[in-house]
Amino acid sequence: MGENHGLLPHEVRPTASLFRNFVFGFMLLLVVVSTRLFLFQALMHPLRIYTVVFGGTAIAFAAYTLLRRKPKTANEIERARREWLDRVGRITDGTVIDVQELTSNSHAAQTMLIYKYEVAGVSYEASQDVTYLRQWINLQSCRLGVPTSVRYDPHNPGNSMVISENWMGLRQ
Repeated sequence: MGENHGLLPHEVRPTASLFRNFVFGFMLLLVVVSTRLFLFQALMHPLRIYTVVFGGTAIAFAAYTLLRRKPKTANEIERARREWLDRVGRITDGTVIDVQELTSNSHAAQTMLIYKYEVAGVSYEASQDVTYLRQWINLQSCRLGVPTSVRYDPHNPGNSMVISENWMGLRQ
């Protein structure tokens, strides 16, 4: 049998790996020192300082403009609200009160569906802009007293809807 020179059978002499780690560490130290020296020399000249500052500012501004979130439009916010109510909303009975067409000077005409409902003994009266949902409803059948189902937020019952892209509360 061979001698193990005081080593356990699974141990290996560390001389090769120590030498490799030493060489790698020394090379890394040289790179760091030379980079710092280059930056120090580059920044000593005033023209180079302004160039570096201007370039860094330009890169930061470009990154901000490309990566920032774009603000959502009112239609996108309303659609997200309807999708959220589709997922978590509870359903109760309600009644259609009226359908009104609102016109203003700056915007196109809006069609508002006005309805009322009751949650936990509290009566709510609400309206929903159905301008972009007209293809799913017949506005002539929406008259005073038509029963409907209302989907509402259980934590905020005033947040409700009668119709969305995936759900219809109007009863024909």
